[in-house]
Amino acid sequence: MILPLFGPLAVRWYGIAYLCGFLASFLMLHRWSRSGSFSIPSDQVSHFIVLFAFFGVFLGGRLGYQLLYNFDAFITTPLSLFKIWEGGMASHGGFIGSVLFLIWYAKKQGYKFWNISDHLAMTVSLGIGFGRIANFINGELWGRVSNIQWAIIFPQEAGLRYGEYDTSLIEQLVTSGHLFPRHPSQLYQALCEGFLVFGILLLLRKTRWGKKSGVMSGCYLLLYATARIGIEFFREPDSTVYFEWLSKGQLYSILMMVAGALILFKNNLLKK
Repeated sequence: MILPLFGPLAVRWYGIAYLCGFLASFLMLHRWSRSGSFSIPSDQVSHFIVLFAFFGVFLGGRLGYQLLYNFDAFITTPLSLFKIWEGGMASHGGFIGSVLFLIWYAKKQGYKFWNISDHLAMTVSLGIGFGRIANFINGELWGRVSNIQWAIIFPQEAGLRYGEYDTSLIEQLVTSGHLFPRHPSQLYQALCEGFLVFGILLLLRKTRWGKKSGVMSGCYLLLYATARIGIEFFREPDSTVYFEWLSKGQLYSILMMVAGALILFKNNLLKK
Protein backbone atom coordinates (compact mmCIF):
# COMPACT_ATOMS: atom_id res chain seq x y z
CA MET A 1 0.00 0.00 0.00
CA ILE A 2 1.24 3.48 -0.89
CA LEU A 3 -1.49 5.76 0.42
CA PRO A 4 -4.65 4.79 2.36
CA LEU A 5 -7.83 6.54 1.24
CA PHE A 6 -10.93 5.40 3.11
CA GLY A 7 -12.17 2.01 4.22
CA PRO A 8 -10.50 -0.77 2.24
CA LEU A 9 -9.66 1.59 -0.63
CA ALA A 10 -6.10 2.79 -1.07
CA VAL A 11 -3.47 3.65 -3.65
CA ARG A 12 -1.57 0.40 -4.06
CA TRP A 13 1.58 -0.67 -5.87
CA TYR A 14 -0.42 -3.08 -8.01
CA GLY A 15 -2.60 -0.21 -9.20
CA ILE A 16 0.47 1.85 -10.07
CA ALA A 17 1.84 -1.12 -12.02
CA TYR A 18 -1.38 -1.40 -14.02
CA LEU A 19 -1.32 2.33 -14.68
CA CYS A 20 2.25 2.16 -16.00
CA GLY A 21 1.37 -0.82 -18.18
CA PHE A 22 -1.70 0.81 -19.70
CA LEU A 23 0.11 4.12 -20.21
CA ALA A 24 2.91 2.33 -22.07
CA SER A 25 0.33 0.47 -24.16
CA PHE A 26 -1.45 3.69 -25.02
CA LEU A 27 1.73 5.48 -26.11
CA MET A 28 2.90 2.59 -28.26
CA LEU A 29 -0.49 1.84 -29.83
CA HIS A 30 -1.09 5.54 -30.49
CA ARG A 31 2.25 5.79 -32.28
CA TRP A 32 1.58 2.69 -34.36
CA SER A 33 -1.89 3.97 -35.19
CA ARG A 34 -0.49 7.24 -36.51
CA SER A 35 2.06 5.34 -38.58
CA GLY A 36 -0.72 3.26 -40.13
CA SER A 37 0.26 -0.21 -38.89
CA PHE A 38 -2.37 -0.36 -36.14
CA SER A 39 -5.90 -0.40 -37.55
CA ILE A 40 -7.67 1.45 -34.70
CA PRO A 41 -7.67 5.24 -35.37
CA SER A 42 -5.44 7.28 -33.07
CA ASP A 43 -8.35 9.23 -31.60
CA GLN A 44 -10.00 5.96 -30.51
CA VAL A 45 -6.96 4.30 -28.95
CA SER A 46 -7.61 5.68 -25.46
CA HIS A 47 -11.22 4.45 -25.55
CA PHE A 48 -10.02 1.04 -26.69
CA ILE A 49 -7.41 0.85 -23.91
CA VAL A 50 -10.01 1.65 -21.24
CA LEU A 51 -12.38 -1.06 -22.50
CA PHE A 52 -9.56 -3.56 -22.90
CA ALA A 53 -8.21 -2.82 -19.42
CA PHE A 54 -11.54 -3.31 -17.69
CA PHE A 55 -13.28 -6.08 -19.63
CA GLY A 56 -10.20 -7.96 -20.79
CA VAL A 57 -7.41 -7.62 -18.25
CA PHE A 58 -9.23 -6.77 -15.02
CA LEU A 59 -12.36 -8.94 -15.28
CA GLY A 60 -10.43 -11.74 -16.97
CA GLY A 61 -7.65 -11.65 -14.41
CA ARG A 62 -10.03 -11.46 -11.45
CA LEU A 63 -12.33 -14.23 -12.70
CA GLY A 64 -9.32 -16.29 -13.67
CA TYR A 65 -7.90 -16.08 -10.16
CA GLN A 66 -11.21 -17.08 -8.58
CA LEU A 67 -11.86 -19.98 -10.98
CA LEU A 68 -8.32 -21.27 -11.49
CA TYR A 69 -6.71 -20.70 -8.10
CA ASN A 70 -9.46 -19.98 -5.56
CA PHE A 71 -12.41 -21.99 -6.83
CA ASP A 72 -13.61 -23.49 -3.52
CA ALA A 73 -13.67 -20.11 -1.76
CA PHE A 74 -15.36 -18.51 -4.77
CA ILE A 75 -18.15 -21.09 -4.77
CA THR A 76 -18.67 -20.55 -1.04
CA THR A 77 -18.63 -16.74 -1.24
CA PRO A 78 -19.17 -15.59 -4.85
CA LEU A 79 -19.20 -11.93 -3.78
CA SER A 80 -15.48 -12.25 -3.01
CA LEU A 81 -15.04 -11.57 -6.73
CA PHE A 82 -15.63 -7.89 -6.01
CA LYS A 83 -13.25 -7.64 -3.04
CA ILE A 84 -10.43 -6.31 -5.18
CA TRP A 85 -8.69 -4.72 -2.19
CA GLU A 86 -7.85 -8.23 -0.96
CA GLY A 87 -5.80 -8.87 -4.10
CA GLY A 88 -5.94 -11.85 -6.40
CA MET A 89 -5.33 -11.63 -10.14
CA ALA A 90 -4.30 -14.44 -12.48
CA SER A 91 -2.24 -13.69 -15.59
CA HIS A 92 -3.65 -16.72 -17.40
CA GLY A 93 -7.17 -15.51 -16.67
CA GLY A 94 -6.18 -12.09 -17.98
CA PHE A 95 -5.00 -13.67 -21.23
CA ILE A 96 -8.27 -15.53 -21.72
CA GLY A 97 -10.31 -12.44 -20.89
CA SER A 98 -8.23 -10.34 -23.27
CA VAL A 99 -8.67 -12.76 -26.17
CA LEU A 100 -12.43 -12.95 -25.66
CA PHE A 101 -12.66 -9.17 -25.49
CA LEU A 102 -10.56 -8.73 -28.65
CA ILE A 103 -12.71 -11.20 -30.57
CA TRP A 104 -15.83 -9.28 -29.57
CA TYR A 105 -14.32 -5.83 -30.19
CA ALA A 106 -12.82 -6.70 -33.58
CA LYS A 107 -16.09 -8.21 -34.79
CA LYS A 108 -18.20 -5.32 -33.48
CA GLN A 109 -15.98 -2.57 -34.89
CA GLY A 110 -15.05 -4.36 -38.11
CA TYR A 111 -11.29 -4.60 -37.47
CA LYS A 112 -9.01 -7.52 -38.20
CA PHE A 113 -8.47 -9.54 -35.03
CA TRP A 114 -4.83 -10.40 -35.73
CA ASN A 115 -3.89 -6.80 -36.39
CA ILE A 116 -5.08 -5.78 -32.93
CA SER A 117 -3.78 -8.90 -31.23
CA ASP A 118 -0.30 -8.73 -32.78
CA HIS A 119 0.20 -5.13 -31.69
CA LEU A 120 -1.12 -5.74 -28.18
CA ALA A 121 1.16 -8.77 -27.76
CA MET A 122 4.16 -6.48 -27.29
CA THR A 123 2.53 -4.01 -24.94
CA VAL A 124 1.19 -6.77 -22.67
CA SER A 125 4.76 -7.83 -21.93
CA LEU A 126 5.52 -4.47 -20.32
CA GLY A 127 2.39 -4.72 -18.18
CA ILE A 128 3.48 -8.15 -16.97
CA GLY A 129 6.92 -6.77 -16.07
CA PHE A 130 5.51 -3.87 -14.06
CA GLY A 131 3.03 -6.20 -12.34
CA ARG A 132 5.75 -8.57 -11.16
CA ILE A 133 7.73 -5.67 -9.71
CA ALA A 134 4.61 -4.74 -7.73
CA ASN A 135 4.39 -8.36 -6.53
CA PHE A 136 7.96 -8.04 -5.23
CA ILE A 137 7.31 -4.75 -3.43
CA ASN A 138 4.15 -6.20 -1.88
CA GLY A 139 6.06 -9.29 -0.71
CA GLU A 140 3.66 -11.71 -2.44
CA LEU A 141 4.13 -14.70 -4.74
CA TRP A 142 7.62 -15.21 -3.31
CA GLY A 143 10.14 -17.80 -4.43
CA ARG A 144 11.26 -21.13 -3.03
CA VAL A 145 13.60 -21.46 -0.06
CA SER A 146 17.22 -20.92 -1.09
CA ASN A 147 20.66 -20.15 0.34
CA ILE A 148 21.86 -18.08 -2.61
CA GLN A 149 23.60 -14.80 -1.77
CA TRP A 150 20.72 -12.68 -3.08
CA ALA A 151 17.98 -14.61 -1.26
CA ILE A 152 15.44 -12.36 0.44
CA ILE A 153 13.35 -12.61 3.61
CA PHE A 154 9.67 -11.85 3.02
CA PRO A 155 8.01 -10.93 6.36
CA GLN A 156 4.63 -11.43 4.68
CA GLU A 157 5.33 -15.16 4.84
CA ALA A 158 4.66 -14.91 8.59
CA GLY A 159 1.58 -12.77 8.05
CA LEU A 160 3.34 -9.51 8.88
CA ARG A 161 2.57 -6.24 7.14
CA TYR A 162 4.69 -3.14 6.68
CA GLY A 163 5.18 -1.38 9.99
CA GLU A 164 4.49 -4.52 12.04
CA TYR A 165 8.10 -5.72 12.28
CA ASP A 166 11.66 -4.60 12.84
CA THR A 167 15.09 -6.19 12.33
CA SER A 168 15.15 -7.95 15.71
CA LEU A 169 11.73 -9.55 15.15
CA ILE A 170 12.77 -10.76 11.68
CA GLU A 171 15.93 -12.30 13.15
CA GLN A 172 13.89 -14.10 15.81
CA LEU A 173 11.46 -15.49 13.22
CA VAL A 174 14.32 -16.69 11.01
CA THR A 175 16.06 -18.34 13.95
CA SER A 176 12.84 -20.04 15.07
CA GLY A 177 12.14 -21.35 11.58
CA HIS A 178 9.10 -19.21 10.82
CA LEU A 179 10.80 -17.26 8.04
CA PHE A 180 13.19 -18.48 5.36
CA PRO A 181 15.44 -16.80 2.78
CA ARG A 182 13.85 -17.23 -0.64
CA HIS A 183 14.41 -16.60 -4.32
CA PRO A 184 13.12 -13.16 -5.39
CA SER A 185 11.22 -14.99 -8.13
CA GLN A 186 8.99 -11.97 -8.76
CA LEU A 187 12.03 -10.13 -10.15
CA TYR A 188 13.00 -13.15 -12.24
CA GLN A 189 9.50 -13.10 -13.70
CA ALA A 190 9.56 -9.35 -14.28
CA LEU A 191 12.80 -9.69 -16.22
CA CYS A 192 12.02 -12.84 -18.21
CA GLU A 193 8.23 -12.83 -18.66
CA GLY A 194 8.08 -9.07 -19.04
CA PHE A 195 11.05 -7.11 -20.29
CA LEU A 196 13.01 -9.91 -21.99
CA VAL A 197 9.94 -11.08 -23.92
CA PHE A 198 9.27 -7.44 -24.87
CA GLY A 199 12.81 -7.02 -26.19
CA ILE A 200 12.65 -10.20 -28.27
CA LEU A 201 9.28 -9.24 -29.75
CA LEU A 202 10.56 -5.73 -30.50
CA LEU A 203 13.39 -7.23 -32.55
CA LEU A 204 11.08 -9.77 -34.16
CA ARG A 205 8.65 -7.05 -35.24
CA LYS A 206 11.37 -5.49 -37.38
CA THR A 207 11.82 -8.67 -39.41
CA ARG A 208 9.85 -9.61 -42.49
CA TRP A 209 8.47 -12.73 -40.82
CA GLY A 210 7.41 -10.77 -37.75
CA LYS A 211 5.10 -8.63 -39.85
CA LYS A 212 3.01 -11.61 -40.95
CA SER A 213 -0.47 -11.98 -39.51
CA GLY A 214 -0.57 -13.84 -36.20
CA VAL A 215 3.21 -14.17 -35.79
CA MET A 216 3.54 -11.73 -32.91
CA SER A 217 0.57 -13.26 -31.09
CA GLY A 218 1.82 -16.82 -31.50
CA CYS A 219 5.39 -15.93 -30.56
CA TYR A 220 4.22 -14.01 -27.50
CA LEU A 221 2.33 -17.03 -26.19
CA LEU A 222 5.33 -19.29 -26.79
CA LEU A 223 7.84 -16.89 -25.25
CA TYR A 224 5.75 -16.03 -22.20
CA ALA A 225 4.82 -19.66 -21.56
CA THR A 226 8.45 -20.78 -21.85
CA ALA A 227 9.61 -18.09 -19.43
CA ARG A 228 6.77 -18.84 -17.00
CA ILE A 229 7.44 -22.59 -17.00
CA GLY A 230 11.14 -22.03 -16.33
CA ILE A 231 10.74 -19.42 -13.58
CA GLU A 232 8.06 -21.49 -11.82
CA PHE A 233 10.86 -23.82 -10.68
CA PHE A 234 12.15 -20.92 -8.54
CA ARG A 235 8.71 -19.80 -7.33
CA GLU A 236 6.87 -21.27 -4.35
CA PRO A 237 4.05 -23.30 -5.95
CA ASP A 238 0.45 -23.14 -4.79
CA SER A 239 -1.15 -25.97 -2.87
CA THR A 240 -1.90 -27.99 -6.01
CA VAL A 241 1.08 -29.72 -7.64
CA TYR A 242 0.74 -32.41 -10.30
CA PHE A 243 3.16 -35.36 -10.60
CA GLU A 244 5.06 -33.92 -7.61
CA TRP A 245 6.66 -31.19 -9.74
CA LEU A 246 4.17 -29.57 -12.14
CA SER A 247 2.51 -26.44 -10.74
CA LYS A 248 -0.80 -25.01 -11.91
CA GLY A 249 1.02 -22.09 -13.51
CA GLN A 250 3.18 -24.48 -15.52
CA LEU A 251 0.19 -26.57 -16.58
CA TYR A 252 -1.70 -23.54 -17.85
CA SER A 253 1.47 -22.30 -19.58
CA ILE A 254 1.82 -25.59 -21.44
CA LEU A 255 -1.67 -24.99 -22.84
CA MET A 256 -0.52 -21.51 -23.88
CA MET A 257 2.46 -23.02 -25.70
CA VAL A 258 0.16 -25.35 -27.60
CA ALA A 259 -2.10 -22.43 -28.52
CA GLY A 260 0.88 -20.36 -29.69
CA ALA A 261 2.23 -23.20 -31.82
CA LEU A 262 -1.19 -23.75 -33.40
CA ILE A 263 -1.49 -20.04 -34.24
CA LEU A 264 1.89 -19.99 -35.96
CA PHE A 265 1.16 -23.24 -37.80
CA LYS A 266 -2.27 -22.17 -39.01
CA ASN A 267 -1.46 -18.57 -39.90
CA ASN A 268 1.97 -19.04 -41.44
CA LEU A 269 3.14 -22.54 -42.23
CA LEU A 270 -0.03 -23.26 -44.20
CA LYS A 271 0.32 -20.02 -46.16
CA LYS A 272 2.88 -19.38 -48.83
